[in-house]
Amino acid sequence: MWQGHFAELTGKKAVVTGASSGIGRAIALELARAGASVVIHYSHNHDGANHVLAEISSHGGVATLLQADFSEPNSYENLVNHVCYHESQVDIWVNNAGVDVLTGKASRWEYSQKLQALWEIDVRSTVILSRLVGDQMKVRDDIANRPKGVILNIGWDQADRGMEGESGELFATAKNAIMGFSRSLAVSLAPEVRVNCIAPGWIRTAWGEKAGSQWQDRVVRETPLKRWGTPEDIAHLARFLVSDEASYLTGQVIYANGGAVR
Repeated sequence: MWQGHFAELTGKKAVVTGASSGIGRAIALELARAGASVVIHYSHNHDGANHVLAEISSHGGVATLLQADFSEPNSYENLVNHVCYHESQVDIWVNNAGVDVLTGKASRWEYSQKLQALWEIDVRSTVILSRLVGDQMKVRDDIANRPKGVILNIGWDQADRGMEGESGELFATAKNAIMGFSRSLAVSLAPEVRVNCIAPGWIRTAWGEKAGSQWQDRVVRETPLKRWGTPEDIAHLARFLVSDEASYLTGQVIYANGGAVR
């Protein structure tokens, strides 16, 4: 059995999109470790999602799998309706799903195709799902004067200061949209629902593990803490932000980047 954390989530129900690998996987595991029951969303990586489910179950946690392809516009409402019907209520919703245009076949796509995919998978899914879930959370019957739910989105620490190159342009476009949307949605849904956004820096996910020496050197050079961040670093912050200990935080973009200059 996992040991409980200070940020206790026992009795909470959470959904993490894009939870089959990377940061989403780490967040799903961390929320389960803190006592939440977790819906593990995935698009195509069933094996990865199943491994996350097995790890949570092996430690006595509660989790379920749910597949949805966010390139399909009708998937958003279907997903939210399915979750709300089967889970009765959702306390925590983490919009982590994003398209990987840095590795695999997508890395060879044309610029416009990458932009379209980022807009559909990263931006549109975050916006539409947040609005659908936020509306459900806002009106649910709950204890008066207490937050009725938490939405957490994922941005990028260099989105608002810029980074050279095609990837910098593309991710700045997508992640700035998410960060700005999160700030505005927090105002729209207050006081019943809290909305925050994490802006990770250099995190060693699939691309970081394979990046060449020039990138490894750049990360150390640009990061005062002199190391890559890990998915677990982001997951620990996510656990705090969705907990009651963060009940006075909303509309914030928190930069988790090892102290890199903004």
